[in-house]
Amino acid sequence: MKEKRGLLIGRMQPVHNGHIQVIKKTFEEVDEIVIGIGSAQLSHTTRDPFTAGERVMMITKTLSENNVNSAKYYIIPIQDIQMNAVWVSHLKMLTPPFKKIFSGNPLVQRLFEEENYKIAKPPLFEREKLSGTEVRRRMIADENWKKLVPSSTANIIEEINGIERIKHLNQKEASEY
Repeated sequence: MKEKRGLLIGRMQPVHNGHIQVIKKTFEEVDEIVIGIGSAQLSHTTRDPFTAGERVMMITKTLSENNVNSAKYYIIPIQDIQMNAVWVSHLKMLTPPFKKIFSGNPLVQRLFEEENYKIAKPPLFEREKLSGTEVRRRMIADENWKKLVPSSTANIIEEINGIERIKHLNQKEASEY
């Protein structure tokens, strides 16, 4: 039997085709998805180049492009609080109610398990290619990254000069000597 609502958490730096496949798969188990944008406070680093707002745009436009009914999901930016013992309570305060958690992160799984939530580990799709790490690596190396992300994500990255941003952030600090 399907659950009413589930929580899917990810940094989504950036949103890539694997994320969309996981979201579609998650809809097989729940009627609605709360999509938590993890580490929402982080941006403008090589590992986390995009703001929470930019990631919300990427997900919203990508789900629209994939004909996902906007009444079926909620996108909630979630800041890290550096207090694991109260993190689940923090999320519950920020999100609509949910019964099931979808996460491949062992810490997230453990924290919700200790609070008696149902846990599901979403399948990984072509993980060697479909990861934020690989997308960012390709951006920096001028390799084909666009085929790994939905077209709306690529359009947003271009709109915000995301490639220029990540390359600039990846530069080593110039020596003064």
